[in-house]
Amino acid sequence: MSWLGFAGVFALFFATHSIPGRPGVKTRISERIGARGFGIGYSLLSTGMLALLIWAAGQAPFILLWPQMLWQRHVVHLGMLVVCLILALAIARPNPFSFGGTHNADFDPHHPGIVKLTRHPVLLALALWAGLHLLPNGDLAHVLMFGVLGSFAIAGRALINRRKRREMGAAQWKDLDVAVSYAPLLQRPRSWGGVLLRLLAGGGGFAALLMLHPVVIGVSAL
Repeated sequence: MSWLGFAGVFALFFATHSIPGRPGVKTRISERIGARGFGIGYSLLSTGMLALLIWAAGQAPFILLWPQMLWQRHVVHLGMLVVCLILALAIARPNPFSFGGTHNADFDPHHPGIVKLTRHPVLLALALWAGLHLLPNGDLAHVLMFGVLGSFAIAGRALINRRKRREMGAAQWKDLDVAVSYAPLLQRPRSWGGVLLRLLAGGGGFAALLMLHPVVIGVSAL
């Protein structure tokens, strides 16, 4: 694949990921297939586009910037376990500050969970994933891909904050943010069983990634 083809896949990736940020387009699609259908469809589309982008980076001209070393893989393994745990604690939980939250009306700022540490846990996980994978992937195409995706995740926090302030109203957003800031850092969870299940899911997801990496990506992570 040429650099032009790689750039085209990159452009298509960002074009599809701009859909949630276009209320008119999202509304029209949701009216046809429903909000749940949109969520499922967009999740499949974004996953497929990410897989296509990763494949395109592997097919682009190879220009080595730094070599891969064993310690880099160990750092990635430890970091990706943290990423999986963050996602397990964040997905399908109320979070009015970020995208993807469910039942946001049930969010309790006095018991915010992982939202106490970061208002955008999914974006944090994406930024960590990209930054970690920069270490063992020192060729130009992968550096561009992971560098841009990581920067996109970091910049996305400010964009989502502005959108949420506009949707909620600046005063309500600030009051909610202050309330979360004053919540205790360590507090008893409402359900130890629920936390344990999420942690086990995170660990299981990490193990699944290790096993599926050679199948999906074509390269063993071990």
